[in-house]
Amino acid sequence: MPVQHDIAAETELWDAFAASAFKDDAEPSLCWTQYAGHGPGPELLGDPRSVLEIGCGTGRALACLAQRGIAARGVDLSPVMVKKTTAKWADTGAEFVCHEVLEHLSLHEDAYDAVYSIFGAAWFTDPSRLFPLVRQRLNPGGVFVFSQPPAIPGAYGPQGMYKGGFAGKAMFTYRYSYRPAVWERLLTRAGFATTNAWVVDAPQPGHIGTLLVRAVAA
Repeated sequence: MPVQHDIAAETELWDAFAASAFKDDAEPSLCWTQYAGHGPGPELLGDPRSVLEIGCGTGRALACLAQRGIAARGVDLSPVMVKKTTAKWADTGAEFVCHEVLEHLSLHEDAYDAVYSIFGAAWFTDPSRLFPLVRQRLNPGGVFVFSQPPAIPGAYGPQGMYKGGFAGKAMFTYRYSYRPAVWERLLTRAGFATTNAWVVDAPQPGHIGTLLVRAVAA
């Protein structure tokens, strides 16, 4: 059965995350993996003129693309994070919007050459609802790219995640994990012409790798 997300509670969670994750001295940077300087770069997006980042977090990736002259918009659930990113990266030309991603994709009819997520909304949103909406917002030949940790073997589908340690106020959200082949099937069902999902090994053997998924619209 579909998981019912409590958007108000999740907003509070991501506001708390914003307070600790945002760094005033951060520099623009786009890295798909959790290891700085490791793995592919912006080339996965092709050569877009416009991009939308869903779950844009600290805004570093969006600022990086905006500095390249790309029309760059980001959507994030946390008003605290959006306020911080707008103040930090306004001079790059990047635009930051506070909105729940499914509502934003449903209500706004703007189309993009690329939509992407780096450990962001694609990890925390039901793909059966998200992927068709992303497909609708892509120009012909547009790409959808996202990254997140690979699924723990045997643990697939929606899974609950508490914020921080296991003490204090119960703040939690749901994330979605599947094998690469399942991600590809989900994207194909949503109308994407080509799909490719793979795991980038960590720079140190035995450490957690990164799931990367890239799909192209017809």
